[in-house]
Formats: sequence, structure tokens, C-alpha cells
Amino acid sequence: MASKRDYDLLVIGAGSGGVRAARVAAAHGAKVAIAEEYRIGGTCVIRGCVPKKLLVYGAHFAEDLEDARRFGWHVEGAKFDWPTLRDNVLSEVTRLSGLYTQTLDNHKVKVFQERAVVTGPHSVRVGESEVTANVILIATGARPHVPNAPGCEHGITSNEAFHLEQLPKRMLIAGGGYIANEFAGVFNKLGVKITVVNRSDAILRGYDAQIRDRLLQISMIKGIQFLFNSPLEKVVKEPSGALTVHLATGPVECDAIMFATGRVPNTDGLGLESAGVELDKHGAVRVDDESKSTCPSIYAVGDVTNRVQLTPVAIREGQAFADIVFGNKPTKVDYSCIPSAVFSHPPLAGVGMTEGEARNSLGSVKVYTADFKPMKNVLAGRSERALYKIVVDGASDRIVGAHMIGPDAPEIMQVMAVAVKAGLRKSQLDDVVAIHPTMAEELVLLK
Repeated sequence: MASKRDYDLLVIGAGSGGVRAARVAAAHGAKVAIAEEYRIGGTCVIRGCVPKKLLVYGAHFAEDLEDARRFGWHVEGAKFDWPTLRDNVLSEVTRLSGLYTQTLDNHKVKVFQERAVVTGPHSVRVGESEVTANVILIATGARPHVPNAPGCEHGITSNEAFHLEQLPKRMLIAGGGYIANEFAGVFNKLGVKITVVNRSDAILRGYDAQIRDRLLQISMIKGIQFLFNSPLEKVVKEPSGALTVHLATGPVECDAIMFATGRVPNTDGLGLESAGVELDKHGAVRVDDESKSTCPSIYAVGDVTNRVQLTPVAIREGQAFADIVFGNKPTKVDYSCIPSAVFSHPPLAGVGMTEGEARNSLGSVKVYTADFKPMKNVLAGRSERALYKIVVDGASDRIVGAHMIGPDAPEIMQVMAVAVKAGLRKSQLDDVVAIHPTMAEELVLLK
């Protein structure tokens, strides 16, 4: 019976997780098709990590050009042109999307550039036609959440931020997570007056408290305004074109409002109920630790499962799924100790337990910190300080967490994540000879 179906695997969604699963399953010998209603590449490549990081690079030149004077460089009449950065970033996105498409072609994966809707455990309507498959993988990702308060249709999300015709003079960013803080840093450096509005009393929940406090201080010095405990009530568009944003704490006027208030799994109208696939209260696909849904022939990976919404995690899940189902290789994704970063100005990164988590779950905890001014900042005359922090289990001397904020923190953290994952002891870190002068050497000199 199975051989009568059109494909061994049909993937819905050609983002990082879906593309990896399709490619690996095809390499294992499966006959694979993938359906994508928008562009190949998904959130990360098209409207997420990649274009965001390029904007971050663009924004960094604002400080680099200022600092250059102290290093003897005179840059006369430097001025910023948003359309140039925007269009160059968008053309890089198009190039990368093309590479993803090429990868699928090279692996003989059939690509349907149409919306797909599940119609049963083994059937999917793709555009106008019905396609059958032994296994269906849902990899449809997530989308930005927009509050349902009156007037919120006047706002934008991170999706539209990459396509702005021109930069607004004043922008209000609603949210306190990584997307809010990254875009606040970018647009602030590009000359937009930024106010970050948060309904709770803290930014970046989940990151170490000391590190996020440092980001808050530095951001305020850079001119970013923060309003805490300020739930949104409504947005009113004035005749002038400006927006008045009514918060619980009072009205704020701006020229644009961006919502960075979380992300919602893309399961609406996907037809999953027709196959008995259960969703959780957030609309995410419920899966077991092999990414199998409540329907035995339907699996899901990435943001649509709302496990850990990070590109490298979606890729791991896609790889593991293909290895388990088509490669006969039992594989488990290890969710412990996932490093992550916020590309704020300056960036921060963390891996393992925060100090608070360690104090709550371990008996004795030792914390080592280095609070220093990077050499470049000293000569540039900037007051900005970096903060590195290592959390150690007092009983075993094992490093259980590492957290940092400062230039290149995410680059340095990747290597630190190896140490934490490998269960290195603090004494072993102390045994490493420093590379001088670097910022990273602070990690092996912590006392």
C-alpha cells in the first residue's frame, strides 16, 4: 500500500528545520517533496537572524566612525543612507534563499512553491492538487505576535522592519525580549529616537540578572528610553500621521510602533485537526522526544513545536528526525546547555545556569566575575564596561554557567559553551594560558 503514495516524505515549510530534514532524508534515499508558500529559507534567512545581524553590523559603524578620530582617522562628512543598507541586506537575503533552493535541487527534493494544507494522516492539498506521503513533517515555524488592542493594525513587526521606506524619527518598540532589544540598538544607532515599552518590570527574562542590568544601564546611556510596567491599551493614528500610544502609565507619541511581543506557532488553517494532531494552548504542535505528533505519520520540528525557538535547534531537530525515520539511526536532541546570544549594542550571551538558577538548585555556588573596560573603549574615551561571569558548583568545581556582555560576546561564548557542555572544572579553566591582550583572556584569569 505504502508504495502507492507519491512521496516517502512531504515537508511543509522550507525554513532551517524543514530544509535540513528534507535534505538529510533525501540523502538517506527517501523520495522527498517540500512545500513553501513564501520564500525558501524561512524566518532565519528571510526575516530573522541573517538580515538582523547585517543591520547590526551597519549600525555599529556609527560608533566606529566616532571612535576612529581617537585612533587618528579623520572621516569627514560621514552620513548614513538607510535605503542603501536596506537594499544591500535584502539582496543578500535573495542570494541566500537561492542557495537554499539550489541545495534542495541538488538533493533531488521536489519543491512546491504553494501553500500546503493537511487533509489526513498521509494527504496534503498543495495548491489545487492532492499529494500523498508516508510521512508528513510540519516545519512551518512561527510568526510575530501582534496584540489585539484597538489600533494595533497601525504597527509593524520585525518582518516589516527590514522593508521600511524610510526611518521614522521616533519609534516605540513594545516588548522586552531579544528582538525588542536588538532592534532598539540598531535603530537607535541609525538616528531614531527609541522608547522600549514593557508590560513587566524586566528585560530579557531568562538571561542572568547582572548581565541584563548592565545592558539596561548601557542602553539608557546611549539614549534609549525604557518604560516598565506599562501595558498597552490602544494606538491612535493622528491626522498628522503620528501615532499616540496609550499605555497604562500614560500616552506616548511616536511616528512608528513595532511589536516585539513574542512569536506564535504557524498552525492556523493548516488542517492538522483532520489528522488528529493535537496542539497545545499556544497553538504549538505537541510532539514526543522523537518529534512525533499525536498522529503516528506526522512529525513536527522547529518553532512550530515551541520547544526552543532557535535556528540551530530547529536544524538539530530536522537532522534527528531524518536520521530516526529514514536513516535508521536513533538520535536524541540534547536540550541541556544551549548557548544563546542577543545582538544588542553591546551584545550579550549566555550558556547553562544563571546565578539565580544555580543558587536555587545547587547547594553551594561560587561566582567569578570580571568587570572591565575593553582596551578599545579606553582609547576611544568610552565609559562602556564589559562584564564576564562564570557560575561554578561549589561541591564539584564544575562550571555550570557562563554569561557575558561586551564586544564580540557571542563569538567568545561559543567556545565557552564547549567548556560548560564538556563539564570542565574551574581549575581546568585556570590552567589555560591567556592570549594577551584580548578580552577573552579574562575568562582564564577569573579569580
